[in-house]
Amino acid sequence: MPELFVLFEHASGYGLFKVTEFEEVGMLLPQLESSVTNLGKFKQLVKLVSFSPFKNAIVALEGINSISEGIVPEDLQIFLEKSLPSPSKKNPVSLGVFDTKLASALAESLAVKCECTGVVPEILRGIRLHFPNLVKDFTDKTQSVAQLGLSHSYSRAKIKFNVNRVDNMVIQSIALLDQLDKDINTFAMRIREWYSYHFPELVKLVPDNYLYAKVAQAIKDRTLLDSSRIDDLEEIVLDRKLATDIVSAAESSMGMDISPVDLINIEHFASRVTSLADYRKSLHTYLKSKMAGIAPNLSTLIGDQVGARLISQAGSLTNLAKHPASTVQILGAEKALFRALKTKGNTPKYGLLFHTSFIGRAQTKIKGRISRYLANKCSIASRIDCFAENPSNVFGEKLKQQVEDRLKYYETGEKPKKNIDVMKEAIEEILTEKSQLNGSVQENGIKKKKKKKKDKKRSLENGDESMVVDEQPEVDEQPAEEEPPKKKKKKKQKEIKEEDE
Repeated sequence: MPELFVLFEHASGYGLFKVTEFEEVGMLLPQLESSVTNLGKFKQLVKLVSFSPFKNAIVALEGINSISEGIVPEDLQIFLEKSLPSPSKKNPVSLGVFDTKLASALAESLAVKCECTGVVPEILRGIRLHFPNLVKDFTDKTQSVAQLGLSHSYSRAKIKFNVNRVDNMVIQSIALLDQLDKDINTFAMRIREWYSYHFPELVKLVPDNYLYAKVAQAIKDRTLLDSSRIDDLEEIVLDRKLATDIVSAAESSMGMDISPVDLINIEHFASRVTSLADYRKSLHTYLKSKMAGIAPNLSTLIGDQVGARLISQAGSLTNLAKHPASTVQILGAEKALFRALKTKGNTPKYGLLFHTSFIGRAQTKIKGRISRYLANKCSIASRIDCFAENPSNVFGEKLKQQVEDRLKYYETGEKPKKNIDVMKEAIEEILTEKSQLNGSVQENGIKKKKKKKKDKKRSLENGDESMVVDEQPEVDEQPAEEEPPKKKKKKKQKEIKEEDE
């Protein structure tokens, strides 16, 4: 008769349970589902064989990390080898496990039949519900504390990578940058429409949204604008002729008069628009610096914003590195792809890669080829950025040159270099940079040592008193330490003579 054992991974340790009357339980699965909530009935079906608690929180975290990846921890394997009875033909043994990956790994390591379907999920559900009552000296409070501590440490370990290479900041910053672009455009249109009631000619003279908001904030009431303020406008617009045109247009404007309260509101709104635009610039520089540290090759190849959008669309840099080049090519065009598959039309040739300069410069006939070639290079760059220990943009520059050469090939027919030769050149450049850095570090160390020796020689030649004063106590201290034990020995000898007498 086969015996069924169930492995339960808890936050406090590993538990092995034996299921009594396995065949009858399998036949009466609906009754088992109803009896799971009843502790008295469930104790008749399941009995605890052994329980192995974790030694500390570090061991628990290592165990849950390995189990989540489908790897059998060493302590779990030792526990099962000791607790599980050895299977035989007469007495076959099967082990019930919740995770399919862990079941396959345990079957290979222990040579035991593992089950994940049928009765096993319902039994594990009951064990999870009544676990504090099945293990001695275990309460609901200790269970909640163990689960809370392990869950916090597990989530912290999943998030905690290299601080300088965390791609979550890139995803959030590019999302905020896109939102700021939409908001600034909306607010700029609103300030144009609002201030145009008072000064409609300014819209044609200053087409840029940011400059328009700054000029409107500086002018305020157009009736007070005269030639004495041309220098102030020139500082904002950076054009003398345009500043004089604005002053002349204000003198002969067709706009309506506006009250001081309305002007104050327009001025406040214009200041908000300009501050948002300034923050957008600072956010772009922040994104550029983060991309240079996280994905230098990808940002060198296709730019900071397009690279950040690819990472955001994929979910992370690791996910982007796992994607094949065909998926990278159409990232951002998922709706068009599924629409084409549904209607049996032409699939899209590019997604987010359309915003790169290479697609814009390519001819209409070769846009699909260039996008496919560029997606191939982007997948290579993302994998280098994700798995390289020392990030550098050498490969990105070489890959960018390859795309440029491919564009020339389609235009002029000039054959580009092979990919193997280009990669060898990039590796040689990286090795030379490392050797130069190591050589400079060694030279700096040798120079420091030489400087120290020269300083000592100069101090000895000049006869510095500080050096002499430091050396004298070292010589005087040795006899002072040796004298007291000699005196003690003489006293002891005198005492012995007096006792003999």
